[in-house]
Amino acid sequence: MQDAITKILNQYDLKGKYLDKIAIEELDNYFVNASNRIQAIEIINCQAAQIIKEAAARLYEEQPELLKPGGNSYTTRRYAACLRDIEYYLRYVTYAIVAGNNNILRERVLDGLRDVYNSLSVPIAPTIRSIRLLQDVTQEEITLKNIYAINCIIEPFEYLIKNLSEEDI
Repeated sequence: MQDAITKILNQYDLKGKYLDKIAIEELDNYFVNASNRIQAIEIINCQAAQIIKEAAARLYEEQPELLKPGGNSYTTRRYAACLRDIEYYLRYVTYAIVAGNNNILRERVLDGLRDVYNSLSVPIAPTIRSIRLLQDVTQEEITLKNIYAINCIIEPFEYLIKNLSEEDI
């Protein structure tokens, strides 16, 4: 997993270049926003169960067919697996927020997801919707606490949504 610092240093190392103004500005931005990212992570960590519960409630309110016979959340086992996956997305988003880099989402979430979801016949649309709802609920929690980290919160969720939408799962 690369953080923002490692990513920048690796790019310049591969080119055999010293850090230029652009690199210094990127590093400065990473450090300036570190406090907001950490505060956001603290809120998410403390409210994770609530965020997951609320996102799931909204998903099933919008798409009750998921809970009916034939739906992908029908049966206790499948419902629990869906909640586990929602928690999984939120946890990895927090890693990306701390790192200031979305590469972990590609490495640890997106790369193997197609095979797993295809083998289990998991539909992607409700998955994408659950991630959008996680984003909404997380933003609401962060905003309530007057933390100014919305951009660093939105970016990893949008990265997951965009990449899952492009995948042919």
